[in-house]
This record gives sequence, C-alpha cells and structure tokens, in this order.
Amino acid sequence: MVGKFFITHVYTIPPLFGFIILFCLGLVSFIRSGKNSVRVSFAALCLLGALVNADVACVSLLPEGKLALTVDRATYFFLVFGPPILLQFIHSFAGIERRRWLEYLAYFFSLFFLFFTPTPLFIKGHRIYAFGKIAQGGPLFFAFVAIVGFTVLYALWVLYVTLHRAKTNTEKNRTKYVLTGVGLIALLIVLNALPVSGIPLYPPGNFSFLPAIFLAFGVLKYDLYDANAVIRTGLIYFLITLALTFIYFITIFFFHRFALIEKGSFVLLPFFLSLFVVFFFHPLRDTVQGLVDTFFYRGHYDYREALKKVSYELSSLIKREEIKDCLTRNLTSILKVKNLYLFLRRRETEAFETSSPGISPPPSSLLHFLEKAATPVSSLELSRALAHDKDCLAYLANLQAALLVPLSSGGNLVGILVIGEKKSGELFVREDLELLSTIANQAVVAFKNAETYEELEKLNRELEVRIAQRTEALRKTIEEKERTEKQLIRSESLAAIGELVAGVAHELNNPLASAYSLIQSSLEKLNTGEVTEEVLDDIKFSLREMKRMGDIIKSLLDLSRKTEDYVEPVVVNTVIEDALRILYNQYKHMRVEIEKEYGLNMPAVEGNFAHLGQVFVNVLKNALQALPNGTGKITIRTRYDRERDRVTVEISDNGKGIPEKYQKDIFKPFFTTKGVGEGTGLGLYICHEIIKRHEGKIEVISEEGKGTTVFIELPCRRNQT
Repeated sequence: MVGKFFITHVYTIPPLFGFIILFCLGLVSFIRSGKNSVRVSFAALCLLGALVNADVACVSLLPEGKLALTVDRATYFFLVFGPPILLQFIHSFAGIERRRWLEYLAYFFSLFFLFFTPTPLFIKGHRIYAFGKIAQGGPLFFAFVAIVGFTVLYALWVLYVTLHRAKTNTEKNRTKYVLTGVGLIALLIVLNALPVSGIPLYPPGNFSFLPAIFLAFGVLKYDLYDANAVIRTGLIYFLITLALTFIYFITIFFFHRFALIEKGSFVLLPFFLSLFVVFFFHPLRDTVQGLVDTFFYRGHYDYREALKKVSYELSSLIKREEIKDCLTRNLTSILKVKNLYLFLRRRETEAFETSSPGISPPPSSLLHFLEKAATPVSSLELSRALAHDKDCLAYLANLQAALLVPLSSGGNLVGILVIGEKKSGELFVREDLELLSTIANQAVVAFKNAETYEELEKLNRELEVRIAQRTEALRKTIEEKERTEKQLIRSESLAAIGELVAGVAHELNNPLASAYSLIQSSLEKLNTGEVTEEVLDDIKFSLREMKRMGDIIKSLLDLSRKTEDYVEPVVVNTVIEDALRILYNQYKHMRVEIEKEYGLNMPAVEGNFAHLGQVFVNVLKNALQALPNGTGKITIRTRYDRERDRVTVEISDNGKGIPEKYQKDIFKPFFTTKGVGEGTGLGLYICHEIIKRHEGKIEVISEEGKGTTVFIELPCRRNQT
C-alpha cells in the first residue's frame, strides 16, 4: 500500500517542496515585515506562490473531480491579485514612485476577474494527464494569463534596469537574487498555462521550488530581508525532520514489503525508532548544522576564533593608538573589506577624529541617529532614515560606507566604525553583525581603559615634573642651608675669637711687660759695664716669656684658619692642647682640675685643624661654664680603636648636667638653656655639623646634677674629602 502511494503520487513531490519553501519564506518575511512595504509585498508574493503549488498538489491528490474544481476556483479567488502585488513589490524594491497608476490598473483587472473565478468562463473543469489532473482554462483565464505574463516581463525589465543602476555591492546582490528568484518563480508559474491550454507538458510551475531554494539561499546567506536567524534555524530543523521522517517511512516500507516482522510485534518498531530518534537527534542536528554552515558559508571565517583572537589582543593593549590599529587591522583582515574608518571622540574637544588623512568629521545628524540606534546600521537603512539629509548621504557615499557600527558607552557615542563593502561583493550577514557588535563593546571597554591609563600617565608626568621642581628647590634649599651653616660657623668662630681676644691680649701683655722691663734694666746695666748673673737670669726669663707669647700666638693662628676647608693630617691631642691654651685665660682663676688621659702613639686623622679646634673649644668652654661656682673637674680622654681605625675623645665634667627634657634638642640650631645674652644656641649645632662633615659621630650623655660626657668619634681615613 505504501509503495503504491509513492509510485502513484510521485509527481506531487515537486509542488509540495515548492509549497513548503515558499510558505516558510512568506511566513518569516510577514512576521518580520513591520511596516516595511517591500517585506509585506514580498511575503504576499511568497504566500501566493505557495498557494499555487498547494493547489496543483491538492488537485492531483483529490479523487473527486467536483471537490478538486471547487479547490481550484477558490485558489484563483486569491491568485487574481498576483499582478498588482508583484507590481507593488517591484516598485517598492526599486524605489519607483511615479508608476503607481499601474498598480491601480492591475487592481482594477484583478477585481474584474474576481467576479468570474467561480464560473466556467475562468475555469471549465480539469484535464487528465499522466502526471495527474490540472485545471482547464476558460476564455477569461487566458486573458488573465496574458496580463500576468505582461506583468512578469515588466517586472523583469525593471529589475534588470535596477541591477545595472546599482552602485554598491549591497544593492547589486539584493537585486540579483530578487531578479533570479522572484522572476523565475513568476515565469515558471505563468508557464503552467501550457498544460492548462491542452499541451501535455508537466507543469513548469511545479519546479518553482528550484528558484525558491535559490531565493532562500539569498535570504539565508545575504540576509536580504533580515530573516537570516529564523530561516537558518528553521532550515536546520526542517532538514532534521525530513531526514527522520524519511528514515521512518523507509523502515516501515522495508519491513512491510518483505514481511520481516509479525503483526503482533509491530508495536515494537515505533518504540525502537523512538529510541533511535532520542539517541541520534543531537548528533544528527550537529551534522546537519555543519552541512548548512559549510554550504552557505563556504570560505567564511570562524566566528569564535575571530572573536577570541581580537578579544585577547584588545585586552592586552593600554594605548589608544595601539587599540585603533588592532581594530582596523583585524576587522579589515577578518571581514576582507575594501575600506574601514574609525572615528573617535576626543575628550578635550568632543569632536570626532580619524587618523585617515583628508576625512572630515561625521555630520551631526548622522551622530544623533547612531547614538539612538546603538547597533550596526547598514547604509541602505541610513539612506531611508536620512533621505531628507542630502549632505549626510553624500558624506556616506564619499566614504563608500556599507555598514556603520556605533561604539557606545552608557548611552553616549564614543566612536564610529565605518565599514566599506566586502572585496568579494558579498553582503554582511548576521554573524558579521554579531561579531562587530561584540567587538565594538569590547573596544569601548579597551578605549576607556586606555583613557584611564593616559590620565594616569599624564598625572605621573605632571608628578615627575613637580617632583623635579621640588627636588631642585630642595637642592637649592640644602645648598643655601650649607652656605648658612658655613657662615654661622665662621660667625661663631669670629665671635669666639673676639671673646678670646681680651684674654689673649692680657696673656700676651703680662709676659711682654715683664720681658720689656727686664730687657730695659739689663740694657742699663750693660751700659754701665756690669754683667752680672742677675742680668743673665733676667735675659733668660725674658726669652722664656717671649717663647710663651709665641706659643699663644701660634695656637691662636692655628685655630683661626676659619676660611680654609682643606683636609690635612690632624693629631687630636695637639688640637685639644691648643684649645686649652686658648681657653687658659678663662679658667686660670677657676678652681678647676683638668685631668688629661691622652692615648699614646695616636695616629693623625684626615680633617681640618681649624674646624676640629673650634669643636673642642666649644665643648671645653661648655664644660667650664657648667661647673658650679667655677669649681670642679674636667677629664679629657683620647684613644685609638685599631679594629675600627677610629679615634675617640671623651670630655667629661662633674657640673650641673643637662635636664632630660632638653637633651633631644641640644644639637638643634639656636637652642640654648643659658640666659639671654649668654649664648647663641649655635655652639653644639656647629660642632655636630663639623663632626658630620668629618664622617664622625658626636653624642652627649648627661645626668642632671651629676655632670655631662661628650663622646666624639673620628675616622682616621675619610671616604671622601
């Protein structure tokens, strides 16, 4: 029974295929048509074509002639509106507005024929051929066919002219597929008039599924009417269903034909077939999807790999120019487009700029439109939406733009990708738009990161400049401080020398007066000729006094070389002795005991004799002033630390000591615990700075009421002079 069914009705398979394909195309186009007149009229044409194929199949399958005739006449109740709908589609597609009168004329004829479709004047009955039944046309039917033929030829001519006038690959490809698909479908259906008129020819319209497949290919590959995703998914599941149905029927036919199963166990066959569907549906779906992608996207890029590559590269870039280069280079390579421009908004000026020379910024109307769109927009959509803006259309034509991709962040437009046509002439498909949308979003994030990085870099440069300025100012301050310190040291030295002048003058005056008096009396005695032992003693005493004056003068000269900064070998014990000699006039009337514990074979240190002398003068002077009522003991110890190659000096007194709360401030400039007019507060500060320059250390340990010890440590060899 099943075999007989297939053999008897094999001629109905082509129109059934045509019905399925055209019905699916029409349904999807109608669902996604919105208010677009091109899509609405295209959907209506597809549904009329599906109706013709369904009519041919039904008439052949229906055994009763009267019912078949009723179906035929009911079908033509709708088909008579084919010519005006075809004209409406062609005019809308080609953008023709001046020939609307042809549509109205065609509608007039359609309404005229509508009244005669149920009568024998339109369809008399049926003709029987080997392939089945087909309508037998009346006189008005052939008049209708003539009008349809004229309409089809007119449509082909309009599409041909539109194809040659098309400027872009987008327009050319759309027109090419419409011309071939819609034109051939209409022409084949018109040729059904041959068997209707009595010529024993298999109806050419039954092969309309072939151009319908071609048209579906164009919609699927080139997304002619924005139906790509729906048709692609539908095609995959349609092919899966077709394959499973074919397997199911072949299996049943095979088992029945050869009687391989008993009637009682027939229920097991559907069960096992269901298990087959469950286990093999997903592998079959993946296989079919792979075949569809291979057939329709042969030579196309790998969407995931392309996205992964660009995403990885974008995430590793932090400079604006590098990101721009990455985008333009990769997108040009992946999409294989003729030209590509990237416009970016400058934060400082809010203007859109591109690195391509000679390209002006986009017009404001285009920017406003893209800011609202926020998704990729084709030049065709823009030409419709901005048809009134001739400047904008001229700008897009100058750039040869096929697609514009806005780069938006938080509703604000930060950039625009202007993409030209593909070198292959193909149109942008759904995968292209998805790839561009995803990469655009990632590019926005990358540009934001780059902007943040540039701001940080700018702040860093400004900070470096400020640091350099502050460093220079600090260097000048330090130099000024050093100059001030030197001036303070010199001033303090002058003050100390001035303070010592009176004592030194007194020290010099006493031996000078004694020597002068003795020498004068000796001369008088010599003049009288008396040379006695007393005269010789007086002369010897005078020589000793003069030697003492020479020592005092030498010590004063050694310690007064304040302007000299040279380094020389200095014996610390000698410096201390000179300092004591200078201070002698201050402590000679005090009840003070000075105990000296000098180290033997003390090596010289690298230093400045005058500066070190100033240190010891200050320290010894402070020790003398700390003794209560000028009574006490000062101990001076020097020694050489051979392991560390350093000379150490300890100067201790048993005076008043320094209160603990003041000890942390004793080396600060202008700090003093003495009364007004008794000290400048620079003595220990200058000592600290001099020892520091000698790469040594100075410390003070004091206990109030018990005394103070000053520790001075000097290296024998300095690292730098």
